[in-house]
Amino acid sequence: MNILIAGATGAAGRTLVPYLIEHGHTVTGTTRSEAKAALLREFGAQAVVMDGLDRASVTAAVERARPDVIVHQMTALTEVDLRSFDRTFAITNRLRTEGTEHLIAAAPGAKLISQSFAGWPYARTGGPTKTEADALDPDPPKGIRETHAAIRRLEELTVEAGGIVLRCGGFYGPGTGIADDGDQAQMIRQRKFPLIGSGDGVFSFIHTADLASATLAAIEHGEPGEIYNVVDDEPAPVREWLPYLADTLGAKPPRHVPAWLIRLIASPAAVALMTEARGASNAKAKAELRWTPRFASWREGFARLA
Repeated sequence: MNILIAGATGAAGRTLVPYLIEHGHTVTGTTRSEAKAALLREFGAQAVVMDGLDRASVTAAVERARPDVIVHQMTALTEVDLRSFDRTFAITNRLRTEGTEHLIAAAPGAKLISQSFAGWPYARTGGPTKTEADALDPDPPKGIRETHAAIRRLEELTVEAGGIVLRCGGFYGPGTGIADDGDQAQMIRQRKFPLIGSGDGVFSFIHTADLASATLAAIEHGEPGEIYNVVDDEPAPVREWLPYLADTLGAKPPRHVPAWLIRLIASPAAVALMTEARGASNAKAKAELRWTPRFASWREGFARLA
């Protein structure tokens, strides 16, 4: 099967590309620079330089690859601005909206698998764990509203096109922020990643190796127009996973900062994520995609980071 991975040199792509090749697929990966194209060729993939915000560039890449499947995981991430997540994700949000439109227009007959996010986009009411049938947040906190709208739009476009949405948990593993040498790991070691307020916000995680296996499962078994939470088996509040992660990294326990102070110096969104976010259930993905995460719990995965 010919598979085009749009955004293939990020942490997820670097795991997914060799995984798909090992399973017998022909892979073309896109990147924004010729320098990174060499990495994809080292993996055994074909590489094409593509600007996801340029319709002509996307069309040319798709025509070259002639894909049966497109995996859309284009991002343009920079250092997180706690005062406004929307500033951090501005270009990524355009890739989620305009970029998705370009991919659909360029390959209307290809199966589209779009990478979304599980957890905080869900409504901050009800139980701590959400399924795909639960509503998204109708009133996201200030500072993250544009990002929430872009995620919602990506999902709408994908489902309308008969594609599949993978709502992924927070990434960890090689090349991610939560790796032994990752930026978030360094912040934790420097005690710059505090526990905010109650720490009751629930997070769901996914190792990049498990994201790769889930993506292949979606290609092989996913139903058109469906959404799947791709997360591990153990959603957990920040007050549990953050101190555990600090300990596995050999760091001191995180500082505890009151929510009111973060609202003043950062944003309401940061407080909401750390105190009100909901986790996600993977029951549907396990049943319908015939998929089981290798790292069933972040506890096991985090313990192996160092």
